Parts: sequence; C-alpha cells; structure tokens
Amino acid sequence: MNLGKQGRGPMVQTPEGYVTRGGLGRSLLANTSINCGEACDGRCRLSSRPNLCKRACGTCCSRCNCVPPGTYGNYEACPCYAALTTHGGVRKCP
Repeated sequence: MNLGKQGRGPMVQTPEGYVTRGGLGRSLLANTSINCGEACDGRCRLSSRPNLCKRACGTCCSRCNCVPPGTYGNYEACPCYAALTTHGGVRKCP
C-alpha cells in the first residue's frame, strides 16, 4: 500500500482500474471528460433563463463530469448531478 503525498490516505486500485485516494471514489486518472459547454447548451436550450441555466449546469458538469440527457429530469442517469443542492436544500443543477 502506498501512502500518498502529505499522508492523505492510501492509493487503492479498484476492480474497474480506477486509482482512488482515501476512499473518495473519484478517479485520479480523469481520462474521460465531456464537453460541458456543449452538454449544457443542449440541457438548457428550452430554458426561460438560458444564461442562468448554463452557468448552473456548467458548475455541476465540472464537478460531476456528466449532464443528464434531455432538457429536464433524467437525474437517474447522473446521480452526482442530482445530489448537488444549495444551502436551502434545493437542487442546484437544472
């Protein structure tokens, strides 16, 4: 087991081949990423406030590296996107 820099926890290889640190479940390889601008353009194309929608979607996309398909709903396709909320408990992502 290899302890990472500054003792942040062990490096662990998952069965899928991802290397994670400290059990966070995020890949350190980050070899797959989507074009958030393009994905959010599609998600927000019918929004009444497209600039606000694209800004919120872009933030969520950069954190989760996914955007649900379609213009509304379909959160089951991207659980991380659905889990982000504001301080008031309202969904952050359009």
